[in-house]
Amino acid sequence: MKSLKLLLIGVVAFIGISCSTAGPFVTGISSDGKGGLIVQKGYVEHNSWTGQIVNKEAGESTIKIFPEKEAK
Repeated sequence: MKSLKLLLIGVVAFIGISCSTAGPFVTGISSDGKGGLIVQKGYVEHNSWTGQIVNKEAGESTIKIFPEKEAK
């Protein structure tokens, strides 16, 4: 039973090593129309088993540059 657990841990560790990611990095910047910026982010994943490199989206953030005008 103990050797089965060690084998399972070894397999999981090997699979974890076979895939690597880089990022997040900026993929796009646009205006939100209210004095701020929308920053879109992504990352790259490399699978060493298949040799594939895949781009994946990591979300977006809004950054306020100028204060919004107060309603009068």
